[in-house]
Amino acid sequence: MAALTLREVLDLDPVRASEPALLAGEGALDRPVRWVHSSEVYEGANFLDGGELLLTNGFGLMDADEEVRRRYVRELAARGAAGLAVEVGRSLPQMPPEVVDEARRLTLPLLALHRVVPFVRITEAANRAIVARGLSGRSVVRPWGGDHTAALLADLADRAALNQPEVEARSALAGFHPGPGARLVGVSVHGTREVGAVDRAVRLLGGAAVLRAPFPGDVLALLALPVGGGFRSGDPVRAVQEAFRTAADAGLTVAVGHAVDAGSGWLRWSDTLRAARTTLELALTVPAAEPPAPEGPLVTSARALALERELTRGGIDTNRDRLDRLVQHTLGPLLAWEAAHPSDLVRTLEVHLRHGCSPTRTAALLHIGRQSLYQRLERIESLLGLEIDDPDLLGELLAAVCAHRVVRGRSAGGAVTGRRSSAGSTGLVAARGGAA
Repeated sequence: MAALTLREVLDLDPVRASEPALLAGEGALDRPVRWVHSSEVYEGANFLDGGELLLTNGFGLMDADEEVRRRYVRELAARGAAGLAVEVGRSLPQMPPEVVDEARRLTLPLLALHRVVPFVRITEAANRAIVARGLSGRSVVRPWGGDHTAALLADLADRAALNQPEVEARSALAGFHPGPGARLVGVSVHGTREVGAVDRAVRLLGGAAVLRAPFPGDVLALLALPVGGGFRSGDPVRAVQEAFRTAADAGLTVAVGHAVDAGSGWLRWSDTLRAARTTLELALTVPAAEPPAPEGPLVTSARALALERELTRGGIDTNRDRLDRLVQHTLGPLLAWEAAHPSDLVRTLEVHLRHGCSPTRTAALLHIGRQSLYQRLERIESLLGLEIDDPDLLGELLAAVCAHRVVRGRSAGGAVTGRRSSAGSTGLVAARGGAA
């Protein structure tokens, strides 16, 4: 489908409301418009890439001399601008004749806007139409067809070449309007192509705004939690996890990304989606650090698997030798004991470390008595020749037991009990060729 033309932009309601008068470039109304910008800087041509319609209130032209005004028009034409629209009657009483003359000489469409319409209304309407036309034209080559929401989520998760105005326009086109101060959280759900779990979680969160779309075997979502929303926890990530523990069906795996500010830019939007996606892959390939709930979904987060994500940055196989060395250096005597005696000492050590070395919490999670736990901890300290609650050792020990679990999971073929385990089997990864 052809790109949106300048003639079609002029037919949009906010543009018509500005009462535009075409003063030059009558023969160039069918040229494509790539984007619509507004700028009050008369050196604005330097920021154009070609194909833009530039809106200005003319303030920068008011006190400029004739040659500066002519040069301004020449620079716009040289940069391939689709046209220039100038608001007249407020900052600029009337269109300078030299601007009209230069635009006619260069066949640059020149518009005089005679009624004040906020430029944001014009740019939003025009860019939304441009995005819609562009997506329709690309749909034949995208694996999700004409689903604009899926295309936007995939581009964000893949950190495709985007810019903030495009992301905002495409989000608005999909009905996604994060309010001021909203916190965005990416979510990846494995084991279904239905968006029902996401919608139920959104209702539990007080009707948070959401972008969500199914991919082969998975659902990807971006949730916007408003400031002072109806969720119980003041922590957006924990609130989203709690909602999915209630809303998701048994057997599903849900990974929650970081919380980012909606106004922090599209790269941060991408970050939380990518964190959810890589966290899901780890949840499907690496055994859990703690016993999972016997029923219900497995719900985890990027923060819960932060150490696993850091240890495997660049891929598990890429880091295998380094992780093996860390495990053997730190846990060698413990592993040798476990090879000769049936025991659960490494897992006991990790659960204990992850819960602040609390005997009560560790014993409860492992479903053993405190006395049995003390016996295990004494055995671990004896074998390793150290005190496991020594603050100087906590980081190394925790990294080593986590690395052991990661390597053990991959050595077992990535099998995770009761869940599909292939890292490449997540729907978005399969569709887009692998995770970052």
